[in-house]
Amino acid sequence: MTDNLSKLIEYRFQQARQTLVVADELLQKGHYRDAVNRGYYAMFYCGLGLLAAKNLGSSKHSGVLSLFSRHFVKTGQISIEAGRHLREAFELRQNCDYREFVEITKDQAEEVIQNARAFIAEAQNALEAME
Repeated sequence: MTDNLSKLIEYRFQQARQTLVVADELLQKGHYRDAVNRGYYAMFYCGLGLLAAKNLGSSKHSGVLSLFSRHFVKTGQISIEAGRHLREAFELRQNCDYREFVEITKDQAEEVIQNARAFIAEAQNALEAME
């Protein structure tokens, strides 16, 4: 693995951790829609980091999710449950951003953030296993 690739992977994981902190802050302030957004992005950035470790990537969210499923979930490096949480957070975030009258509850936001926290931990373990 090149030094630049290692830096990119670490950048993506750091970005994920920082975004999760913001998601928690938004949740505490009652900004549930934005907390879901940041929770999803925390997982997304982690997914980008793992894909980078395999020299993969995509410019579209759907492409990232597809590649992630193919190269990590289907291979067993990431659990089916974590893959499902990523996809569910993506769909909820899409609904929040692009549909009218979508109300996000505190419970929904808490679940996305809890899932993001577990996702990041599992992704970190998968990355370490790849090294």
